[in-house]
Amino acid sequence: MLQQQQQIQMAAAAARRRREEEEEDSGIRLVHLLMSCADAVQRGDAPLAGSLVDEMRLLLAGRVNTAFGIGKVAGYFADALFRRLYLPSPPEPRPRPLSAPGEHEILYHHFYEALMQGLQWPALIQALALRPGGPPILRVTGIGPPSTNGRDELREVGLRLAELARSVHVRFAFRGVAAARLDDVRPWMLQVARGEAVAVNCVLQLHRLLAAAPAPAPAPSTPPAFLDRFTEALFYYSTVFDSLEAGSTAPHHHHHHHHHQSSLMMAEMYLQREICNIVCCDGADRVERHEPLGRWRARLTRAGLCPVHLGSNAFKQASMLLTLFSGEGYCVDEVDGCLTLGWHNRPLISASAWRADSDDVASDDTTTLVANNNHHNNFYIINNNNNNNNNNNNNNNNNSSAQSNSNSSNNNNSSTVDVQDAAGAVLM
Repeated sequence: MLQQQQQIQMAAAAARRRREEEEEDSGIRLVHLLMSCADAVQRGDAPLAGSLVDEMRLLLAGRVNTAFGIGKVAGYFADALFRRLYLPSPPEPRPRPLSAPGEHEILYHHFYEALMQGLQWPALIQALALRPGGPPILRVTGIGPPSTNGRDELREVGLRLAELARSVHVRFAFRGVAAARLDDVRPWMLQVARGEAVAVNCVLQLHRLLAAAPAPAPAPSTPPAFLDRFTEALFYYSTVFDSLEAGSTAPHHHHHHHHHQSSLMMAEMYLQREICNIVCCDGADRVERHEPLGRWRARLTRAGLCPVHLGSNAFKQASMLLTLFSGEGYCVDEVDGCLTLGWHNRPLISASAWRADSDDVASDDTTTLVANNNHHNNFYIINNNNNNNNNNNNNNNNNSSAQSNSNSSNNNNSSTVDVQDAAGAVLM
């Protein structure tokens, strides 16, 4: 009886090994089909590309596990290739949340891309509360999409931050501007005051501005860059999904498990839309234009910006946070003053700091820019503003806003929330 059980276990183990080998072979086959299909698309061979897509879809439907690993990533890219070949027009890219400024009066004006529910601001507010000599006035302006469900999320973020600032005695003002696109925002809406230092922070947004940047026309003998774009995207998103899946298998407290799974699903949906835009769209329709750190460095240098070292403390803090909150496989590297978050030494996202002096730009301002580059990017500008915005006096006829003030008995502890849309309509 014992011998029979051992034989059954050995047979089951052998069957598992065969399935794993078949899946591995199928995964290799999928990658080969994806690359061949991308090459056919670049050469304009639609019939061959279509037959390769059909072969991939059959493989994904039967022999490959699409719940994780290469099966999931290949499924997203195969679906994007199918859409490129068979949809009558490229899918319209959905507007992404924007966000903008935060200012310390006399110190800082902070422009911020991607509001992210204000999650990055509490640490700054708490740090300012401990500043020697007392905290400055902090003014934060967030740009987000107009509400579609009647819920004013910009105002909610502002109220939460105002409550936190009040609790730690930081004078605080929040300004929300509702805009579907950054192009809808006008300088006068930002209300920069004389003598303020200005900071701009764009999270996962700067690369989308490259769609509007003029690019030199390729020489007639230069083949289209679709295959290179496809290859880079396949390699990069395979790394991203690998890191996400490793995080999903890490142990979590029971009450955090549901939230973690929901966040993972949302992240995968977001990344799938990015893949679709990269593969399906060309020209101005392609808004996802990720570039590695080296290209960003060259681009920002050509724009007249000078790199600024982030400092050893930033590296130490990032390494400490990674040790405390992330699983094995993630790493932080510091190279030439830039920080890069990697997965098994493959870069995922980078942060770099830049300064533009008045000799290099057409203004009297001094600007520092901190950008997260290497495919996904944060964008952070600090700007010492020496002259007032001449357009500020034009906003009286165009700006109608909803404002709530909360003042304590201490005049040094006040909070303001001011929300408007890009057209000047009241958001209540």
